Amino acid sequence: MSAPEPRRVLIANLSMTAASGTVTYTRDLALALLRHGWTPIVYTSVAGSQATLLRTATISVVTDPAQLGAPPDVIHGHHVLETLAAMARFPNVPAVFVCHDSLAWHSMPPRMPGIRAYVAVDRNCRDRMVLEHGIPEESVRVLTNPVDLQRFARRDPLPPKPRRALVFNNDALQYNLVAPIRAACAERDIEVDVIGLASGNAVDHPEEILARYDLVFGRARCAIEAAAMGAAVIGCDARGMSGMLTTTRLEELRLLNFGARTLQLPLTRENLLREIDRYDPADASAVADRIRASNSADLIAEQFISLYDEILADPVRVAPEDDLAGISATLSKVGHHLYAQTEVTRPRSAVLSKLLDSRILAGPLHRVYRWKKRFQSR
Repeated sequence: MSAPEPRRVLIANLSMTAASGTVTYTRDLALALLRHGWTPIVYTSVAGSQATLLRTATISVVTDPAQLGAPPDVIHGHHVLETLAAMARFPNVPAVFVCHDSLAWHSMPPRMPGIRAYVAVDRNCRDRMVLEHGIPEESVRVLTNPVDLQRFARRDPLPPKPRRALVFNNDALQYNLVAPIRAACAERDIEVDVIGLASGNAVDHPEEILARYDLVFGRARCAIEAAAMGAAVIGCDARGMSGMLTTTRLEELRLLNFGARTLQLPLTRENLLREIDRYDPADASAVADRIRASNSADLIAEQFISLYDEILADPVRVAPEDDLAGISATLSKVGHHLYAQTEVTRPRSAVLSKLLDSRILAGPLHRVYRWKKRFQSR
């Protein structure tokens, strides 16, 4: 007698390139679901290094839902267009939609009758779905971002005083974030390094370097990962600060994903020094214990499996005309956002084009071009 086939979940995510944001979330959730006996499949519009990693781990990745020769049991959507494409391909498969961003158009929730549950990664995203897109509040659950505890292992105990600090932020630049942090840390004899896309020092495996730093400046997933390893964390980005992550404020900040709504303090020398001086190795260790107990990727996978079981136990047949009406309404909203975004970016593009075509840059650009041609001919 053959063993029954594991149930399948199709996770729809915009891209699987650099390990950041929803890419990391998708990867960690898929690996955890695989450990729990499910068969995850990832559908992405843009495959990349993280897609290769998943395939190596025996998880299928497709760039077109038509590539699937059999339907999944559940669709798990992270982005609006990919979720619509998956649901149109498998119209009678129940879906879950997870909102990861309170502003980006690609994270707006589709209004589809086949979506049986909505999930937000924090209260800010929940409010977007409920207060801007009319999703009934009772339909939205908050499941906070997970951390893969197998990768982000506990570090050695922190020293009595911080010696090394890390700015862990994909948008960190010298002028908008790094300079004030370096200046404040210099006053406390703390060395500072920076990792992230904007700084030109992106890393795919932050777990391999975070243990070298006693104090980490970051927000959202960066803050969660650093805190889970046992570092002292100060929540901040160029918009402002939430301050030192302590056991007293952990639950409040966790339910807001250590994100934009928490950044209420100005990024000033005085505020930075005050938060640095709140460094407490014992409290940072207690924060790590609590995050590791409540935010593990395996725990989040178990919560989603429970949700999948719930909607599969109560199947609903959706009429084709209702599906099409939902797709039409959602695409109409997406169109408004895309056209509005085009109007905002067009003036910037025009200014950039004019600058690139000006006499000021003609000489330097021509020299770069000649250097590139010589280099390629070697």
